[in-house]
Amino acid sequence: MANAAIIGVSGETGLWLADFAAGTIVALTEPLSGELATTASLRGQGVTVIKGIDVAVALASAAEVASSHHEG
Repeated sequence: MANAAIIGVSGETGLWLADFAAGTIVALTEPLSGELATTASLRGQGVTVIKGIDVAVALASAAEVASSHHEG
């Protein structure tokens, strides 16, 4: 099982590292390198990159989770 994920939100710049074991999410600092830099570049061109994630829903606020209100 994965213990972390890289997240990028449509319409927002930058990438985030979600560490599931630590329960934290932190912004990745640039400059990025290697495959992560390639991924960021593709994302900047409008490409969506998904690997090893089977559910992802962007919400306006965390309060939407508590109310179980999700619109796609």
